[in-house]
Amino acid sequence: MRNGFVVALISLLLVTACSPRDFLSRRLAADLLAATDPFKSPQQYVLQTGIISNKDYVSPEYLVLQHHGWITASTAPCTAGLTPPPCWDVLLTPSGVEAVRTAAPDQYAQSSISIPVARRQLEEITGIVKDGGSADVEFIWKWIPLNEIGSALYSADVRYKSTVGVRDYDDGWRLVQSTPHPAQTLDDALKNAEPLP
Repeated sequence: MRNGFVVALISLLLVTACSPRDFLSRRLAADLLAATDPFKSPQQYVLQTGIISNKDYVSPEYLVLQHHGWITASTAPCTAGLTPPPCWDVLLTPSGVEAVRTAAPDQYAQSSISIPVARRQLEEITGIVKDGGSADVEFIWKWIPLNEIGSALYSADVRYKSTVGVRDYDDGWRLVQSTPHPAQTLDDALKNAEPLP
């Protein structure tokens, strides 16, 4: 009876000495990613109206906005510092005003409109490669549009694969915030994401 009590006490001490953050599981990796700003905060798109350069006007985002009939533009003289010509005077159309008013109610009358358009959603952790006190975590994520403009700019059907570095510190596993070694930061992992077929 006494030996059973000692074994139970030792087991209890060993179990309480380890925290869940000591073991890098897929669940912990998912929790670490989900708690980051790129996954918690919405993606902002800044729409410039007024005089803009040709480089900006022919960007993919402006072409999408033109295709949906949310902006219109006429050629305009370039202001100092705007290149390459021609420059464009961009205006919101009535349907554009309505779309922006719905997405960013306080900003539709400004010339620089910051619109929350989408947020990232973690789909799954697909693998973890550990090497001592560091590891690479491979994961799949996708965009969730927040409004009509977000749906036009970000497809909810495309899934992306990324890999991020994590390190084991004295208080548990954490995402790599700088790259003193080959592991990627979360920002780099999201920028270098590969669309899945």
